[in-house]
Amino acid sequence: MAVGNIPFPTMPVLEGVRLGSAMAGIKKAGQRDLVVVELPEASSMAGVFTRNAFCAAPVQVAKEHLAACREQQQAPRYWLINTGNANAGTGAQGLADARESCRALAHAVGVPEHKVLPFSTGVIGEPLPMQALLAGIAPALSACDSQSVAWEQAAEGILTTDTRIKGASVEVPVGDSHITINGFAKGSGMIRPDMATMLGFVVTDAAVEQSLLERLLRDAVDRSFNCITVDSDTSTNDACLLAATGRGAAVTSAADIGALASGLEKVLVALAQAIIRDGEGATKFVTLDVSGATTRQEALGVAFTVAHSPLVKTALYASDANWGRILAAVGRSPVADFDVERVTIDLDEVRLVENGGRAPGYTEAAGSAVMAREEITIRIDLGRGDDGATVWTSDLSHEYVSINADYRS
Repeated sequence: MAVGNIPFPTMPVLEGVRLGSAMAGIKKAGQRDLVVVELPEASSMAGVFTRNAFCAAPVQVAKEHLAACREQQQAPRYWLINTGNANAGTGAQGLADARESCRALAHAVGVPEHKVLPFSTGVIGEPLPMQALLAGIAPALSACDSQSVAWEQAAEGILTTDTRIKGASVEVPVGDSHITINGFAKGSGMIRPDMATMLGFVVTDAAVEQSLLERLLRDAVDRSFNCITVDSDTSTNDACLLAATGRGAAVTSAADIGALASGLEKVLVALAQAIIRDGEGATKFVTLDVSGATTRQEALGVAFTVAHSPLVKTALYASDANWGRILAAVGRSPVADFDVERVTIDLDEVRLVENGGRAPGYTEAAGSAVMAREEITIRIDLGRGDDGATVWTSDLSHEYVSINADYRS
């Protein structure tokens, strides 16, 4: 029930980057569920991770290994990703399993254990099926390749309840040359990132200093993955990694940094929007555009209050022009000294609310016509400042309930 038809793009080859996937039987027989990503020795890397207090074992180990590499002025060489099992809520055994999986891959490729970062997604609270996972490492390595099909298969190999693979790629002019940014992600439910997305992996061939890479990733994440919500649930396993191989043009000048930042945000926004389009049970792709706020944070507070309202989301699913639900959600958002007389609310081109009530020109027929669309923009002008924010969300359908009621069946 995904919204729109966004094909997986052709991914340009990034020198020194190879991806391999295997059907290890972690998720279901005959499905890709284990992915290895190989990166060049001289890469720099940045990562952002879930702030959930019950963060998964692979998140803890990935952060430890990333820190160890930085202490030695090195970078991780491999990402090891499995789907079908989150290895979260698994205590000491989960940590031991995450470390063992890193150790097995490191031994197979001849690198130190801390140069492998593990990532998992799937059911929480179940032990990793280590026999299957470890057996899948060799075929995943054997399948490693640099061509576009390898990116596509890797994107397939990290899916859980997703119905489609998600990828994005851009080329950015830098001086007399250009850099490439490729990325893939997964996510469909348990979507309200508090740092990144459920799992996202982005690689560029740019030569970028480590601290700059970290800042660029944080800024891009805040305007992409941190601006989406399907169901207001933040995962235990969220992680987004950005690697720069250094095999392409160097990014040093202010103009080049701006170009890289713009390209990175474009890739991450495309991936974030792809997650919303593939939200569990989604039939609508909804943009919440809030302006006239005193701060960006205030605008985000209004946008997420509306986006998280079950009444608004079910009205969207029903194509019901019950605009009072939107008005009520805006009114209970965390805004001090709200002056409702200044607020305007539009549904695409249709004005719903102004001067504290229904807009004089509004008709039920016009509102219903917009609500019937697959893609809708709700514009909210608070009339109190010059800041704003944009958030993307989906509707709440019967199918969402069915998917999550049957998730472990």
